Amino acid sequence: MKLYSKVVQTINDHLEGSCNYFINRTTSGVMAGINNKAKLIIRQSYGLKNFESLRARLLASCSD
Repeated sequence: MKLYSKVVQTINDHLEGSCNYFINRTTSGVMAGINNKAKLIIRQSYGLKNFESLRARLLASCSD
């Protein structure tokens, strides 16, 4: 029974997001892509002297 309660809890935790997908056909994929790009730039920018340099690089990468 413990296994089923964990499954039920997982379904309850994600039910709203799952239902929203079927209603709107939208996902968080675009936001996840932006976050991954930002994390990559932050890793590559290790050693920049100040936040403004990092901010400028992030903004430049997001403007297409």
